[in-house]
Amino acid sequence: MLSKIKEIYDYREMIVSMIRRDLRGRYKASVLGFLWTFLNPLFQLFIYTMVFSIIMRANIEDFYIYLFIGLVPWNFFSASLAGGSSCVIAQENLIKKIYFPRLVLPITYVTSAFVNMLLTFIIIFIVLIFSGHGINLLALCFLPVVFLIEYVLALGMCMLTSALTVYFRDLEYILNIFAMAWMYLSPIMYTTEMVPENLRPIFKWNPLSAIIETYHEILYYKKIPQLSTLGSATIWGLIFLIVGILAFEKLQKNFVEEL
Repeated sequence: MLSKIKEIYDYREMIVSMIRRDLRGRYKASVLGFLWTFLNPLFQLFIYTMVFSIIMRANIEDFYIYLFIGLVPWNFFSASLAGGSSCVIAQENLIKKIYFPRLVLPITYVTSAFVNMLLTFIIIFIVLIFSGHGINLLALCFLPVVFLIEYVLALGMCMLTSALTVYFRDLEYILNIFAMAWMYLSPIMYTTEMVPENLRPIFKWNPLSAIIETYHEILYYKKIPQLSTLGSATIWGLIFLIVGILAFEKLQKNFVEEL
């Protein structure tokens, strides 16, 4: 494991270069360019707020703030899960031409999406301040911890799905449907208290629930997150990272043949 970490570190310049290329090229041909980083979540926020505040009332105070806080981290996770599943296949030519640690590909993809999420959080802070909702600076100290936990979880999922998709190409499309269902099974547009008592144990098995709840505790409820919630999120993140690494290492041996 240590040798693998060292190898990844030796290719750090390649990772940085690929991340820069991805961020610059993401909206290169569009008129508004990098502004879509902020416009996409804002359009989603507007649509969901209209539906759940006017048509299907969610009965959550400052619902647009509650929704936005959960929606931005979800977009990052969804991109890592569904979009990241094709990150190995997308670099088919590169894999066949030169040697480099294949783990560079999911790391690059997830890190690029993570940077994109951090930039979108600027909008969240602006909304929190100018709406009068405010920020608890002490609780905010825990935000980098939650960022790291979600990054670890997303990276583990991306490693697992990107390796499996090389062998089972339909998985990329299945994951898009799965991600849609996963979103509604996560406390993004509703609180955990709104879930029927008998179904709450099932929701506890959702690794993203603890992470989204922690974001809400810090930014919406403006309080220090509960250790139980933070601990649960950390455990889920580490489990999926270990599973993702082990699966990727085992499956990458035949990438060239399968591609």
